[in-house]
Amino acid sequence: MSFDVAAIRAQFPILKREIDGNRLVYLDNAATTQKPQAVIDSIVSYYTECNSNVHRGAHTLADEATRRFEYARDIIANFINAPDRKEVIWTSGTTESINIVAHGLQQLLKVGDEVVVTEMEHHANLVTWQQVSKGSGASLLVAPITDDGELNIDKFKACLSKQTKMVAMPHVSNALGTVNPLDVLIPLVRQHAPNAYILIDGAQGVAHGGVDVQALGCDFYVFSGHKLFGPTGIGVLWGKADILNEWPVWQTGGEMISIVTYQDATWGELPNRLEAGTPHIAGAIGFGAAVEWFSALDLAAVQAHEQALMTSATEQAMAFDGLTIIGKAKHKAGVLSFNLDGSHPADVGFLLDKQGIAIRTGDHCAQPLMNRLNVPGTARASFSIYNTLDEVDMLFAGLKKVQMMLM
Repeated sequence: MSFDVAAIRAQFPILKREIDGNRLVYLDNAATTQKPQAVIDSIVSYYTECNSNVHRGAHTLADEATRRFEYARDIIANFINAPDRKEVIWTSGTTESINIVAHGLQQLLKVGDEVVVTEMEHHANLVTWQQVSKGSGASLLVAPITDDGELNIDKFKACLSKQTKMVAMPHVSNALGTVNPLDVLIPLVRQHAPNAYILIDGAQGVAHGGVDVQALGCDFYVFSGHKLFGPTGIGVLWGKADILNEWPVWQTGGEMISIVTYQDATWGELPNRLEAGTPHIAGAIGFGAAVEWFSALDLAAVQAHEQALMTSATEQAMAFDGLTIIGKAKHKAGVLSFNLDGSHPADVGFLLDKQGIAIRTGDHCAQPLMNRLNVPGTARASFSIYNTLDEVDMLFAGLKKVQMMLM
């Protein structure tokens, strides 16, 4: 098992940047990852060699664009082990994917039904279900977490019943890095809530590889391209074919129809029925290139490298006087949230940026979670495959300077 981080870094042009005369140390990967040259080249190639709409033209450019677009779908289907490529639906990202599912479920929900989420949700997977529940008369149940940021499994189970129609939960918490034990949680839902659909917010989980939707046993798995070295504005809704074939359509228009008259219309087959209008063609092609690039790496070596980064960061954080780690789950991936005593996270982020170190600060689109943990927000360092142990050291050296300036 080998992992050459220097060779990986060389493929990311932006990592050569300097900020205020300092080498860029990019530790905001949970917000978005940087793009390797292979992805940039794939997008440029589409626009310079075969820019055209897909599925519609009778000319060479349209044919080439369509083949690249659909090849990207094949790459994604293989990456998540989807049983059928038609189950991969292109969307603008995780948020739209969740909304497509929620829009359909709202038409099926009624008073007395229940939707279950967790206390660690991103707003995209909380507010969407909150509003759907309010609009349909269903009840929204929120499964609690522990003070360490782990889902309380007993209380999660207590939320499940025959009235449960949807369980929506994150694979990995964007704010805490907690990895939820889906191999335990999904069977619990099947046992105690037999009428429920299961949606997994994989925006953070998919970036670490090894997602197998068939092995997971969920009904929907949603994720974004830009969290996995791909472009912004492109994402995936994966769902079981028998469910998606009957799911109420999200948008109507071109491409998704079968027969149209002035009086009525019928819908096409998957994936077209859920992909109305001209898609983000360059984005899909770029996302396919990103996943193809990532899939060529040694996944075990990648995960070992990421774990080494987290181990070093956690050990240094625990030894750092005046620093409090927010989220101490036993199983975490890629995220270290923390606060410095007597300092606002925004000030910490600003002063780190002056040293070339990019982190995220604030509530991380998880205001109720911050309230649950009784903090106004956190500073969050999040790691990816191109980060180094040296950069972890630079983070904590930078925090020492911040602490001295804010004392």
